[in-house]
Amino acid sequence: MLCAPLLFIVYIVEGTTIKNNNDNLFINEQIRDKEVRVIGPDGEMLGIMSANEARKLAEEADLDLVKISPGAKPPVCKIIDYGKYKYEKTRKEKDAKKKQHIVEIKEIRMSPNIDKNDLQTKINNARKFLTKGDRVKVTLRFRGREMAHMQQSAHILTDFADALSDVATVDKAPRVEGRSMTMFLAGKRQ
Repeated sequence: MLCAPLLFIVYIVEGTTIKNNNDNLFINEQIRDKEVRVIGPDGEMLGIMSANEARKLAEEADLDLVKISPGAKPPVCKIIDYGKYKYEKTRKEKDAKKKQHIVEIKEIRMSPNIDKNDLQTKINNARKFLTKGDRVKVTLRFRGREMAHMQQSAHILTDFADALSDVATVDKAPRVEGRSMTMFLAGKRQ
């Protein structure tokens, strides 16, 4: 079976538009509004004019016409270098991402018959997590006959919170969930 060759014709036009999939900004020929408010390359207001006039001004300055505020009446366009604008925008996003801190929840599990030294070790670990800026979930697990004495063991969690009162506050009070009792601690704000 023979297939006919497909013929693709590509038109290359001077001053083509820039494809912008993720910005949702209209550039140069993509701007179809009759009138637009134009801001010059130096930030000065050039006034309201037709989109064609604004595009000509941008071409004379060897820059792009970018619609920054499409919801305004009339839409606001700015004459800028789109490549430089896009680069600076991605750089700002990367800097913001670097500076943000993701708060993790660290879990500490104990049983109701925990020894004092073991409890102190768990408190020290929780202090370490809290000073790093993480939240701590303290879980008291009950097995078998320990389930009958859940309320008598609640003092372990309150003692735990009291020992860390200098660096933490109780985010969620102790609560029974199935076979365990949980409490959340968060670091104090300075």
